[in-house]
Amino acid sequence: MKPVRTLARVMLSGIFVVSGARTLKNPGRLVPTAKPVTDWAAPMIQNLHPRIPTDTEALIRANGATQVVAGLLLATGRFARPAALALAGTLVPTTIAGHAFWNMDEPAARGNNQIHFMKNLGLLGGLLLAAADTGGKPGLRWRAGHRINHSRRSVQRAVRTARREAKIAVRSAATGRRVPG
Repeated sequence: MKPVRTLARVMLSGIFVVSGARTLKNPGRLVPTAKPVTDWAAPMIQNLHPRIPTDTEALIRANGATQVVAGLLLATGRFARPAALALAGTLVPTTIAGHAFWNMDEPAARGNNQIHFMKNLGLLGGLLLAAADTGGKPGLRWRAGHRINHSRRSVQRAVRTARREAKIAVRSAATGRRVPG
């Protein structure tokens, strides 16, 4: 199954690497489209840290850089799960800004953007699956539960052993008192 996972990660990440590189090369082309979303997000970003730039072009560049880096990490399988989550995070504002079909009056443009919106939802679903994929290995939840159960059994075993040893000690002491001399 590993070759399928590897191929799927490469195929899924390709769009992000290419579009992220294109965005880094020419972020100005996206400023008019992204402005409403960045204006809405800027106050929240400022609340996180006042030194983070919130101008539209800087946010577009940051989104593009994140897509390139996370796309490459996903394609190579290094930190694939966090990379998939990062890509999912970049996809949401990109989709809302770039394919807001609900704001369009022209039927052809509306239909085209609706298709792209649905395509991005499909990509988001794939990224969420990639983020949840443990590569056939047990996940953190299972490993933590397994460790807890293992510890619980160890404690129960220790308690049984201590009780058995205490019974033996009581019998030894009783026998020692009965023996003359």
